[in-house]
Amino acid sequence: VFTACRVSYSFTGADIPKDARTVSIDLFDARAPLASPRVAQVFTETLRDLMQAQTPLNLTGSDGDVQYAGEIVGYDVQPVNIQSNETAALNRLTMTVKVRYVNTLDTDKNSESTFSRFADYDSGQDLTSVEETLVREISDQLVQDIFDRTLGSW
Repeated sequence: VFTACRVSYSFTGADIPKDARTVSIDLFDARAPLASPRVAQVFTETLRDLMQAQTPLNLTGSDGDVQYAGEIVGYDVQPVNIQSNETAALNRLTMTVKVRYVNTLDTDKNSESTFSRFADYDSGQDLTSVEETLVREISDQLVQDIFDRTLGSW
């Protein structure tokens, strides 16, 4: 009598569908009034980079075994940390993304979710001078949230 046991380890915390080989990530649309196409491009590139770094899936142009699509639905700046002289010490850039996840190998895992993250910056700075850095910082947080929700096994 032979007995076999299979154990697999994942140090990224990813729960990739067993037969999945590819991932496709559509360019996210910038639907929020203040979000530029550049913001959508940076976000999409960040999501693609994370999938390539943290999964064995090959990036494909369309029809991947797992698929991501969506839009940036919120992109706002609000003052925070109001001081005694009624001026804000900080401004907060908040980015909200609506994501559609399709798992063609297990449709029970398909989902549509909204994720939101923010970054604060000194109110003395002009948004255009710090926007690229803030968008990258927020995108890093958002794509990790998306990964954890859709493929994370923690």
